Amino acid sequence: MERIDTGRGGRLPVRRVAAIHDLSCFGRCALTVILPVLSAMGNQTVPVPTALLSSHTGGFNDLYFRDLTDSMDEIAKHFDRLSLDFDAVYTGFLGDERQIRLVEHFIERFADEQTLVMIDPVMGDDGKLYSTYTDQLCRGMRQLCRHADVLTPNLTEACILTDTPYPEAELLTEAEALSLSQRLCEGLQTYGASRIVITGLRCYGKSLGTYGYSEQEAPNGFLYTQQMVAHSYPGTGELFASILLGMLLKGRGFEEAVRVSADMTEKTMRYTAQFDTPIRDGVAFEHFMGELAAL
Repeated sequence: MERIDTGRGGRLPVRRVAAIHDLSCFGRCALTVILPVLSAMGNQTVPVPTALLSSHTGGFNDLYFRDLTDSMDEIAKHFDRLSLDFDAVYTGFLGDERQIRLVEHFIERFADEQTLVMIDPVMGDDGKLYSTYTDQLCRGMRQLCRHADVLTPNLTEACILTDTPYPEAELLTEAEALSLSQRLCEGLQTYGASRIVITGLRCYGKSLGTYGYSEQEAPNGFLYTQQMVAHSYPGTGELFASILLGMLLKGRGFEEAVRVSADMTEKTMRYTAQFDTPIRDGVAFEHFMGELAAL
């Protein structure tokens, strides 16, 4: 089979992204959001599934689950035999410490200086770790974050990664968000990320904030706020991060990429809410694929 090369001097100007996430068949989250969104934005999106689920775990009972940790290693070995390279590696929720080590090895094997590594350190929400997370997993995620060029934690995860107490009122000022971002970048020499996006910040006036921080671009930090949407849907985190990654791969500026990603995510959530879509069905992004392709 003839290889379709990436935009690094190959035949087609198509960027290649490795997406290391779970595949939940129903419920619009993880790979079922990431694959179409990044593809619409002009990328060859290569899934590396970490687990197979009949649906996501929010609001469903008796679902089918199959761990694919061993398969991840075999997939990577085949990619190695194919001499594949990637313009980006994007990883999210990981179920155990072995998966974290496999992702770290994947990045070391397939990412070079030109590869954009985005890590969404999915660890918890609302000030609490997810029940599957152990101290070992937390240490492993901190280690993995060393490889990130772009890190996209929510407020809970940013606090966990920096050993910062979660704010009781869940309200964060712009100065506090800047300080938290700087601690993430510094991290006692632990983190490699030069760009931080902290999502889900509750701000004054019933608004929701996204804070972007870059060590290399001016302004170093900026807060972008929007009015809260009544409901939060599965898949919104992957939708935001996929649009952000797609924009960055197009060469767009960091602040523009953050703002556009936040706007498109909010727009999609409002559209989903107006039809009384069951929350567990996930965010209804399909209507906006044309807009995503035109970004």
